[in-house]
Amino acid sequence: MKKVSLFYIVLASVLWGTSVIFFNILSPCGFSPIQLASLRAIVAALVMMLYALLFNRNLFKVSLKELLLYALSGASVFGTASCYFWSMKLTSASTGVVLMYTAPIFVMFYSVMFLSEKMTKTKLVAVVLMILGCVLVSGIIGGFKFNVFGILIGLASGVSYSVYNIITKIEMIKKYDSTKASLYCFVFFALVSLFFSPLFDTVNLVVKTNSAIYVILMGLATSALPYFFYTKALKVIPAGTATSLGIIEPMSATLFSVFIFGEVLSVTSFLGIVLILTSVCMLSKTKE
Repeated sequence: MKKVSLFYIVLASVLWGTSVIFFNILSPCGFSPIQLASLRAIVAALVMMLYALLFNRNLFKVSLKELLLYALSGASVFGTASCYFWSMKLTSASTGVVLMYTAPIFVMFYSVMFLSEKMTKTKLVAVVLMILGCVLVSGIIGGFKFNVFGILIGLASGVSYSVYNIITKIEMIKKYDSTKASLYCFVFFALVSLFFSPLFDTVNLVVKTNSAIYVILMGLATSALPYFFYTKALKVIPAGTATSLGIIEPMSATLFSVFIFGEVLSVTSFLGIVLILTSVCMLSKTKE
């Protein structure tokens, strides 16, 4: 059972990594980063609602306190996805994915400042590696052209993702059903996105570009399915192990970008990615 659960984590991570594939397919069709985030959320929310309607209608029973927390988590995921796609657009697919994975660093800073956690040598080294990694990925070293706003918006996706992680650690939300939490997170994610991306314009573009199949696949492959496999695996294996294996997502995303779409990865960018992922692994090990 444990081997199957480990496979589920790997599968979920690879599926999340396919975000770069759908970005490269749909972005040239004229979809903005916010529209891509919106479509991803809408499809996932509809799939989750259909699941609840068919198999567990108790998921629709929710208190006001729950809704407030789910609204916050949905808003933070919207920020993560939007900044994530913007960073891809302004820098590169692999850079955007890796910068989102700086989230554990920001969670660590929050824990040290507000939860009285100690700043250990391991954490300090992880911070240094993350900073060096971001510098290398940006292209500052090596004379490469780089987009400052693209790097900053990529780090913003990491900050937003860290907010989501912090919210999920709140004791009150930890006792709630994980399926319910994800259902309402996707619903609020979709609702928030509609404020920034009018539904009519987005749907009209989907119809105009005949991209409905790709939109549906994106929602399934990058949200609904990986969530199902990931949460199923967490019932068997420790969260720390799952976090460590989650590093497969940026690795797979980078490989997809290089081998499918021909993205050129410089030596300095590659080293930067390695340093950032190493820092994430170091932090996940301290939590086990």
